This record gives sequence, C-alpha cells and structure tokens, in this order.
Amino acid sequence: MSVERIFDEFGHFKRFQACLYFAAVFQAIACGIHYLASVFLVERPNFVCAPPGNITDVLYGNHTGASLEEVLPFFKPANGPMVVRTAVGQQWELSTCQRTQRINPTDFTYEQVVNRTTEKCDENDRYVYDHSEVYQSIVTDWDLVCDREWLAKLCQPTFMMGVLVGALVFGDIADRVGRRRVLMITSLCQFVFGVSVAFMGNYYLFMVVRFLLAMVSSGYLVVVFVYVTEFTGNKVRTWTSMHVHAAFAAGVMMVAITGYLVRTWWIYQIILSTCTSPFLFFCWKFPETPFYLMAKGRLQETQVLLDSIARFNGLEPGRLRAEDLLEPKEALLEKEVAPGRAQPAESERKLSILDLFGTWRMAWRTVTVWAVWFIGSLGYYVFSLGSVNLGGNQYINLFLAGAVEFPSYLIGCYAMDRVGRKRTCAPALLLAGTACMLIIVVPKDIEVLVIILSMTGKFAIAIAFGLIYLYTCELYPTIIRSLAVGSGSMMCRVGSIVAPFCVYLADIWQYLPQLIVGILAFIIGVLTLLLPETLGEPLTSTMEEAEALGRKNSPDQGKKDPEEGMEMN
Repeated sequence: MSVERIFDEFGHFKRFQACLYFAAVFQAIACGIHYLASVFLVERPNFVCAPPGNITDVLYGNHTGASLEEVLPFFKPANGPMVVRTAVGQQWELSTCQRTQRINPTDFTYEQVVNRTTEKCDENDRYVYDHSEVYQSIVTDWDLVCDREWLAKLCQPTFMMGVLVGALVFGDIADRVGRRRVLMITSLCQFVFGVSVAFMGNYYLFMVVRFLLAMVSSGYLVVVFVYVTEFTGNKVRTWTSMHVHAAFAAGVMMVAITGYLVRTWWIYQIILSTCTSPFLFFCWKFPETPFYLMAKGRLQETQVLLDSIARFNGLEPGRLRAEDLLEPKEALLEKEVAPGRAQPAESERKLSILDLFGTWRMAWRTVTVWAVWFIGSLGYYVFSLGSVNLGGNQYINLFLAGAVEFPSYLIGCYAMDRVGRKRTCAPALLLAGTACMLIIVVPKDIEVLVIILSMTGKFAIAIAFGLIYLYTCELYPTIIRSLAVGSGSMMCRVGSIVAPFCVYLADIWQYLPQLIVGILAFIIGVLTLLLPETLGEPLTSTMEEAEALGRKNSPDQGKKDPEEGMEMN
C-alpha cells in the first residue's frame, strides 16, 4: 500500500493532523501523572513508636514540648531517641521501630544512667507521625514502616510490572481491533481506575487497582505513539513522535504541583486522575488511522476518512480515492515471486527474536540497542524518582526533573537531523554518566550544585531515551522492525522495574544509584559509538541491507569479512 501518498496530497501536518495530534497527546499527560504519582503516595514523614498512656512532657536534644507532634518535625533517628513522660510517671525513650522504658528514673532528663527494658514495635502498636509536611499518605494510613516498609517500596515496582503487561496486551489488541478503540477504552479506564485508587480501603486492594491502572496507562502510551505516527507525514514524524514524551513530562510537573498543594493522598489521587478528564468528552470522535483501515481492506471507511481530512484541511473532497492507495498488481507479483528464485521471499518466512541475532554483526547491534533501551529507562526513572531525595525542596526538584525534558527533546530533535542519531545518542549517554560521577564528588552541603548536576543528567538521558525509538526503527529491516522495537521496549520495561530498587539502594550509600547509572551510561555510551549511522539512509527491507549499514561503499564490499572495518555495526 502507498498510504504515504495521503500526506503528499493533504499535507504532512495540516489542520486535521494538528488537532488530532494535540488532542491525543493531551491524554498522554495522564500517563506521566500515574507513572510518577507514587512519589508522594508513599511519602514517609518523621515517626516514632507510640508509648503506652498519655504524654505530658517530651525531650529531644534542645527541644521540649507537651506532645510528640510539637517535637517530631525536628526528629532525626540518627541523633538519638525522643524521651517522653506519661501521665502515670513512666519515662520512655522512643525510636522509629522500638521503645525503651526507663526503670525507676530519678528525674526527667534527656540522658540518664538507669536500667532499661526495650520492646519492638509491631503491627499491634501504633506509630505517631509528623503531619506538618505530609498530612496523610498510604504509609501513615496503613503503617507501612519498620517491618512493613517493604510493602510501601513495592508500590512503584508493582506499577511498572503492570506497565510491562499492559504494553504487551494492548499493543497486540490494537493490531486486532484498531487503534481508536484501544485509545477510547484505555483513557476511560485510566479515569475509572485512577479515581477508584483513592477509595481503596486497604493496601492489597490499592495495589491491585494500581496494577490495572498501570496496564491501561501503558496501553494508551504505547498505542498513542502508533496513532500519531500513522496520522503524520515523514517530514514531521521525528518531531511528533519525540514530543509525545513532552506530554509525559508535563504530567510529571503536574505531580509536583499537586503534591505541593495537596498533602492528603486520596484527594491528591482524585485531582491527578481528573485533570485530563475533558479528553473523555471528545475521544469518541477520533477516527481510525488510514494505515489500519487499508490494512484491513476497509476501503469505504478509508474513503470517508480521506474526504474528512480534505475538507478539514480546506481541500476538495474526492481528490484522492482509497483505491489509489493500493499497490499495482505488478508490484505485488514482483514482491511475491522474485525472478530466478525458487525459495520463498524472506518476508514470508516466520521470524522470531532469534533472527535479531542471526549474524555476529546483528547480534552485537541488538545487544547494544537493548542496552540503550535499558539504560534510557533506568536512568530516566532513577533521576525522576530520586529527585525528591536531592535536598532542598522536593516539589521543586521533581518539577524541574519534568521541565528539563522540554529543552532536551527540542535539542535532541535538532541534533538528530543535523549531526545524526549515533552522534546524538552516544554523547548524551556520556554526558549523563559524567553528571552522575560529578554528583558523587561534589560536597553534600552544596545542594544547588547537586541539583544542577542531577538535572543535567536527566536532560541528557531524556535525549537518548527519546531518540532510541526512531533509531531502532532505522537500524532494522522492514521484515523484523516491529520485533526489534517490541523487544527493545521490553528491555525498557525491565529498566523501569529495576529503577525503584536502584533508588532504594541510597539507604545503603547515598550515591550508589548515581554510581550504577553513571557506570552503565559510560559503558553503553561507548558501545553506541560502534553502531552505524542512519541519518540520510533509506529504510532497509532485508537483513542483508540492514547488515550493510555503516560499511564503506566499495566495489568489492561483498568480498569483505563482515567483522572487518572500524565499526562493529
């Protein structure tokens, strides 16, 4: 099919495509929201184990008060316990996960040499939380601290597992029932599941509904990339596909703003889930893509769509007929039966993931591309989720982590078309690795410099993460392109699942997440330099053409060993 003729006739990004593009991308904001919402859902304020009885006096260093709530904002577990006296005269030393009773104390002082008995706080005991910063989170509602802390830490990885499942399920459904239906169903379910999360009465129901929310959010994000690509011409496709990520970044910024204004988790969740709800009023008017309609042989519906595009773009309806988009029979016959070949064409053979490793050259390329997908996702979420731990104002940090993506996509698009895909991706990864290493050596008390370096790393990793979609398409031939992008996307999901655990490693050493991301970004950045450049190259159709990418053109190229040359393509 010559469906690309549509854009030659009606424009690559005229009024019809622009309205449809911005409407579809608007809902992608919700994906960014739900992917990062857990940052403040599982926020853990200062807390101590509650003592038995009513408290009359509290001591903590130089701070005194009549209640724990007065002193908790100043509490730091590393600086020692809080000392309290109850109405019956008992004295307790309170820590985060245990409490110690003083036996026969002589007076009420912070430090006292007396016998003590220590008991561990368990699920039957209550904790006292500092509500000055976080009024209510799922941690404070369900006591997800101490022995139950791991349940809070499972919130983001479980969501990312749902993202993985959703990408697999809805990507396949979209090929079967159409892009339009999937966009409608997933956007409606995003609203329903998003609001439902706020009303879950216990942790396990909360996790189940969040998993379903992750599936539909991922499904929308995967299909909207295909949808906008099939409605825009190749002259603007790089920009339109890249800037779907910008809508995702806007969602991250929305999380920061809402988290700052609303400190009660279920209200915060409802607001985030309803901010893109206007999309539900017009998504049912979305048309199916011409590529899908033609692939299914629905010529009458295609003609109606073509006439609608023409009218909306100020052109004469009927100037392009659906039948004109079909390839001539001669071309089809030429593709089906190649002259002088008795074997079936390569595209007729059933392909599998093993074909990505068919030769040494393609195997090396696949490993490198998968590595870029992995580090792109890992770095993106480590910088985003870890931004709240940088020091300073956590809400501003997360807002900046989203805002910095806008210039990264603009510069990334410009560089891709000027200096090339490889020469944009590799330096971006090396810059991200450099930023991570500099964060480690910068003195901890210079918070502003740490934040600047972290945003530099996020800026760089966003460039690599944004361009790898298109770069992967150009590195593989038509017969295996979808499989290459799909397998790369799988590695991306693996990176997003690993990212929260990587962030939690900061409990062992503050800079361990940056060290891991920095080392991997350096190594993968160097490996990316060995990939072939695809700027200005036509899309390949066969494995032989794909393998030849990056080789020097010479008369006896076919006689050379595929492993020769300066590049390991």
